[in-house]
Amino acid sequence: MIRQLLPVSALLFGSALLLFAGGIHGLILPLRGAQEGFGATSLGLLGTGWAVGYVAGCYFVPRIVGSVGHIRAFGVMCAFAAVSILLQALLVSAEFWIPVRAVSGFCFAGAAMIVESWLSDRASPQTRGTIFGIYTMVNLAAMTAGQMVIALGSVAGFMFFAVGAIVYILALVPTALSTSHTPAPLTSVNLNLPLLWRNSPVAVVAVFLVGISNASFGTLAAVYAGGVGLPLTTIALFASIPILAGAASQVPIGYLSDRMDRRKVLVGAAALALVADLGFIILAPQDRMTNLILVAAFGAAIYALYPIIVAHANDHAPEGTSIQVSGGLLMVFGIGSIAGPLVAGLMMSLAGSQGLFMTTIAAHVVMIIYTLWRIMQRAAVPENEKGSFKITMPARGSTPETVALSEGEEEAEELEEAMDAEDAAEEAAQARSTKTDPTE
Repeated sequence: MIRQLLPVSALLFGSALLLFAGGIHGLILPLRGAQEGFGATSLGLLGTGWAVGYVAGCYFVPRIVGSVGHIRAFGVMCAFAAVSILLQALLVSAEFWIPVRAVSGFCFAGAAMIVESWLSDRASPQTRGTIFGIYTMVNLAAMTAGQMVIALGSVAGFMFFAVGAIVYILALVPTALSTSHTPAPLTSVNLNLPLLWRNSPVAVVAVFLVGISNASFGTLAAVYAGGVGLPLTTIALFASIPILAGAASQVPIGYLSDRMDRRKVLVGAAALALVADLGFIILAPQDRMTNLILVAAFGAAIYALYPIIVAHANDHAPEGTSIQVSGGLLMVFGIGSIAGPLVAGLMMSLAGSQGLFMTTIAAHVVMIIYTLWRIMQRAAVPENEKGSFKITMPARGSTPETVALSEGEEEAEELEEAMDAEDAAEEAAQARSTKTDPTE
């Protein structure tokens, strides 16, 4: 294991720093904005701006890297991400923060794609699955740590903005000092809606709705928690626990989805999210424990939806198109992520803190109804034709390069099987040769 990780340890460290800074950046803005009196609509537009920049980064960064190379492009992305968080500390204004947040979304997508491209290039087919799994765990831990560090101080000052900027800059050091050769060009994915729709209408509709739900929660969870009177330490937990619960829930949910119609598992997970939605609205909890229990159930459901959808879409994908299909779904998710925070912000302006979960209820109800209707229209994929469920980090932190790195696991497994078969054939041939050798 250590021998596999040493060649990519610097890149994993750089990615961890990037996600740590991103965790700080993503939580400090809604908290400070709410403290400064920004309306819920403006706070929602911060998430919309970030999603616009992120989708644009996934589309344009491969071209930038093709022109100037990985190291220069990565340095620029980290530098502009640091500049963006410092500018937001210097000029506290919703009208200014929204476009600057789009810049940071662009930079974050670009930096993540470059790190993932480098990891993919440095990994051998035999180690790719291990590296992708460790990369996912490192990113989840770093993102959670970045959010939790907010509980150590006050959001009113300059400190957390400065810490975020420092860590963004430190993230470029491992790649800047790398002596490895330039990786292959970045994976570029174009959105082909007709192909995605022919492949699986459920996947297209559901991933758009998941984008609305998850991005709304990711952007405005801290605003909701502050609105119901939770202290800063609990707000940090309220933002972090769902991500960890979602990572843990993917193991049993993946097991189920590999053994039954994935659409039924999708309905079940969306129903669990709906129960949590209703719990927030009906109970209107003000206490710490009830909020954390409900948000853990909510996170366990919503962060398992995306990998179920991708696995279902790939079950129907023609051979050789899985990366294109998964990357296209990521872009549809991004479009939903643009709309979600804006809608949720408007709902919170009209209905108060519970407007967040009114938005997610609508997304989950539509998802359940449409998926049940499609179950009646189309038979399930036979079990022997299904691919395998892959545990992934929240899609809001994924890029087309993540898809390529993840999909490479299957290629590694196929290569390993082919090598085992080849070794077995060689052993059998040697055995036959030994039997017929006249000297024996």
